[in-house]
Amino acid sequence: MDIPESKDLRGAHLVGAHFEGANLIRANLAGGNLTGSNLENANLEGANLENANLEGANLENANLEGTNLEKANLEETYGLSIDQLSKVKTLYNAKLDEELLIPLKEKYPALFEEPK
Repeated sequence: MDIPESKDLRGAHLVGAHFEGANLIRANLAGGNLTGSNLENANLEGANLENANLEGANLENANLEGTNLEKANLEETYGLSIDQLSKVKTLYNAKLDEELLIPLKEKYPALFEEPK
């Protein structure tokens, strides 16, 4: 599935959506509810997920390079790795499970600083 790069999906209610392998490059999903969504192998490069709810989402092998995750809820997600999160634009005020939060803050403290 390809979502046009200019597509504005701010605040969209996408609970349980199936975006496996979707091309979501630079998509604006700010404030969206993606609870329980399948984003396995999705390309979210440069996407805006500020204040999005991704609780319980599957992010296995998702490309998060340059993704804005400011204030995003990433609790109880699965398939999410430190390597994936090390490549995002920001994790400022994001909600993460402790097993990801603690090592990320130690290795990549700049990700948690307020964006300029």
